[in-house]
Amino acid sequence: MKRRRIDMNLTQRELASRSGVSYGSLRLLEETGKGSFESVVKIAFALEAEAELETLFPPRPAKTLDDIIGHPVRQRVRKK
Repeated sequence: MKRRRIDMNLTQRELASRSGVSYGSLRLLEETGKGSFESVVKIAFALEAEAELETLFPPRPAKTLDDIIGHPVRQRVRKK
């Protein structure tokens, strides 16, 4: 995040303003990696990196032939 901010020639205060994340939260996130997921998403959009968010949770690869053919994609899990 910091590298991308610097590559875009933005100060921390400019990125905070552009993303809607407080300056203190932005600093803490850059220094410690601690922050809310909502802040990370807002900053990603401000840094034009929203496409990279999709790679956080890629679909699991198929393990069997049954996984590949004929089974609809599950939308929820049943209670046990």
